[in-house]
Amino acid sequence: MSATNFVRQHIRTLAPYSPIVPFDVLSEQLGLPIEDIIKLDANENPYGPSPKAIAAIQDLPFPHIYPDPESRKLRALLADFLQVSAEHILCGAGADELIDLILRLVLDPNDAILNCPPTFGMYAFDTAINAGNVISVPRLPNFALDLDAIEATVAEHQPKIMFVTSPNNPDGGLISDADLKRLLALPMLIVLDEAYIDYADPGASRMHWVPDYENLMVIGTFSKWAGLAGLRVGYGAFPLALMQYLLIIKQPYNINVAAEAAAIATLQDMAYLQHNLQLLIAERSRLTEKLADIAYLTPLPSQSAFVLCDVTGDKQAADLKQTLAANGVLVRHFNKTGVNNMIRISVGKPEHTDKLIQVLKELE
Repeated sequence: MSATNFVRQHIRTLAPYSPIVPFDVLSEQLGLPIEDIIKLDANENPYGPSPKAIAAIQDLPFPHIYPDPESRKLRALLADFLQVSAEHILCGAGADELIDLILRLVLDPNDAILNCPPTFGMYAFDTAINAGNVISVPRLPNFALDLDAIEATVAEHQPKIMFVTSPNNPDGGLISDADLKRLLALPMLIVLDEAYIDYADPGASRMHWVPDYENLMVIGTFSKWAGLAGLRVGYGAFPLALMQYLLIIKQPYNINVAAEAAAIATLQDMAYLQHNLQLLIAERSRLTEKLADIAYLTPLPSQSAFVLCDVTGDKQAADLKQTLAANGVLVRHFNKTGVNNMIRISVGKPEHTDKLIQVLKELE
């Protein structure tokens, strides 16, 4: 008897998630040294982590001892940072773990979530893993949520949960207060994914709304603004009624000691991180202006760590991505409904922008 006979039926037909190719593999594929590759395809922070975070990892006093299962010191610091009581805060091995935990908590087999593509792909992927169904309400051509269609879909299908990314990936747009309140009035849970909120206008986060709404969860991550993508530290604010169950079902030692030490050191070095964030926000404006001068690109306004561009004329996004990669510049391309023939470019350092624009102009 084959071992596959024991695999859950819905897993057997599950298409794998497509992650970013590792740096060393990319180097080998492109035939370029790692130091010659400009990585603008995964929205990582090019300035990297705080030096204090690196020092904290190097100086770990007890790596042989299990970490605090409740991440108490980290949650206390996050409470000050997020302006939410620590009793509402849960930490995860990246925001990805929190997404999966929420779905495991809520979904019975064949229960539905509401998804609004184009958006982050993990919501649909994790729903499939958890034997749920995805009901999609596509975004409008300007990437805004179709609130009327969402309300009609909720009335018809009664999804248990809806994921909303703000700023949205891949376009970088924010949900308005009015639209979010309209969603919160519906009979379902709302998960607001704020992975890129630190790149948006000050005061854009709705993390502090959580204590006032029984059906709102807001998640964030150290991967983007803090440069800790490789260490996998996420966080979220949750209603107290759900926190008691999330603490039960999460893995007891989900935040390893190195990741926790780095996150704690990060929150104690905010001046350094805020300085780098301001550099990236300024560079986003410069990048957008320079992309607007490329004849075959139309950049969209963004409040995130990337800029989405329409590829026009006789150019194809897939070909453009390959040409840029051959020149050592990596970007993301899309050829699917809602983002057909588009490229997404992460904000890098000024020298990264200069190299990108040089290659793009040579193709005009």
